[in-house]
Amino acid sequence: MPSEIALLESRAMRVEHVGRVEALDKVKALRLLPDSIHVSTEGVARYFEVSTEVIKKVTQRHRDELTENGMRVAKGSDLGKYQRDSLSLSSESEGSYPQRRSSLTLFTRRAVLNVAMLLRDSDIARRVRTYLLDAEEGRREGYASLDRRVTKLEQCLAGVGTALQELGPVLERMSQRLDSLDQRLDATNRVVAAMSNRLCELSDGMVRMDARMDDFARQLRDLRRRRRR
Repeated sequence: MPSEIALLESRAMRVEHVGRVEALDKVKALRLLPDSIHVSTEGVARYFEVSTEVIKKVTQRHRDELTENGMRVAKGSDLGKYQRDSLSLSSESEGSYPQRRSSLTLFTRRAVLNVAMLLRDSDIARRVRTYLLDAEEGRREGYASLDRRVTKLEQCLAGVGTALQELGPVLERMSQRLDSLDQRLDATNRVVAAMSNRLCELSDGMVRMDARMDDFARQLRDLRRRRRR
């Protein structure tokens, strides 16, 4: 399991965790600006319970890294547009910065999480880092458990494969016997069909014989009547 010191000192390790912004709300509620996207420098300081000067120093030392994760500085017309679109000009939304200012540093949730992995002297930041590392350990244990289950499944499937190989010759013999039975059944069907045809022929013969017997009986009756006369 990586240590908290490694997370503080390794940018590559921070990159691996910076997308897990849910860690912020697991530790403490993060108040966003009215645009529901950004947090001001004062808001970040309030979240980590440190001074704004501490946040500004972290921003100066790690500006490139924080910028990659969404931090930006609104100035001039960009600042004016942001204030018109997102902030109330009649009252300060966060109550900690004046309406008239030359620039406004805006942090995304990813940038705030990035700050949490850089701040050394903040209990809130330490708790966020602990959550990240504990969750990572839990995932590692879950992956290990899944790997063990997959290994067991592979072993079971290997046993099934062996059983199927042993069962192959038996199935082949059964297939041959079924083929033989099919051939015998076909032969039997042909015999039955021939017998049926023969019976039909006999039935026709019996019908003709009955007709001849009826004719012979009529002739005999006619002969007897003639003799009586």
